[in-house]
Amino acid sequence: MQQTSQSGLKNKPSNYGAKILFIIALFLAFNSVSYAQTDTVISNNQKISCSIKEITPDAVKYTFPGEDVINTVYKNTVQKIIFKSGRVQTFAEATSYKSVQNVMDYTNVTTTMVESEVRGLFKINDVSSKSKGTTVYSSQERVKDRAYRKLKIQAAMFGANIVLLTNQRTEGNKYGGYFSSSSTAETNLTGIAYSNQLPDYEKFKALIGSNTNFTAIKRFELGASDSDVSQDDINKSFVISKITNDNGITIIEGNLKGESNVNMFQLANFNNDSFAIAYKYKGAAYNYIIKM
Repeated sequence: MQQTSQSGLKNKPSNYGAKILFIIALFLAFNSVSYAQTDTVISNNQKISCSIKEITPDAVKYTFPGEDVINTVYKNTVQKIIFKSGRVQTFAEATSYKSVQNVMDYTNVTTTMVESEVRGLFKINDVSSKSKGTTVYSSQERVKDRAYRKLKIQAAMFGANIVLLTNQRTEGNKYGGYFSSSSTAETNLTGIAYSNQLPDYEKFKALIGSNTNFTAIKRFELGASDSDVSQDDINKSFVISKITNDNGITIIEGNLKGESNVNMFQLANFNNDSFAIAYKYKGAAYNYIIKM
């Protein structure tokens, strides 16, 4: 009888531990359910805790907890929705945009003539390009491709990754005669550059801290009549006097040595080692890499 009693005492801690683990598991499960009382919309620059009301072909409609007002966010800017049930729905519209981290990422810039494809995106800048053949025997398609390439380069200089074309004019080669002169193939493009994500204003300010004196180490330049972008290694001082947030666009006021005509620059992108500023002057676009 004594041995049986001792055996019973030995088994009791094991049963007790199992009960404790079961109670903890129930507690964690209860809390995970109680915390997931809202849906979560993950967009390009924020997380929105809300209640999804409707998903249309163009937008996601939702309400904030405790409110009845319907809010709308375009699907172009929504990466995914995590529903309170645990189901995750991703959106191809937002994931199709490629990242543009520097000027030479211009191949990641896309063009469109469909306005709905840029709804909800951030307007970066107006862009334009012009390309003209050198002789009447120039390939019209090559002239057109060069114009599109220049347009994408200009967009990338400002950190944009999609361009909405607002005008396209293409003319073929014209051979002159006795009463008329010849002209070469020409393509003119104008558009608006957009991005699905902007450089984070607060993160940039925190990154540079109280520093105001920097060095520009590279310059990109694309003139209206240039056939390609030029790039040069430089060593110029750049002094920041003010940083402001203009509807999400980070504007840097400062002095770039040798550029007395310009004192306002747009932040194109940044990382832990450098940041890029861009501006346009007399038809040309400029992008400078500034070392941290």
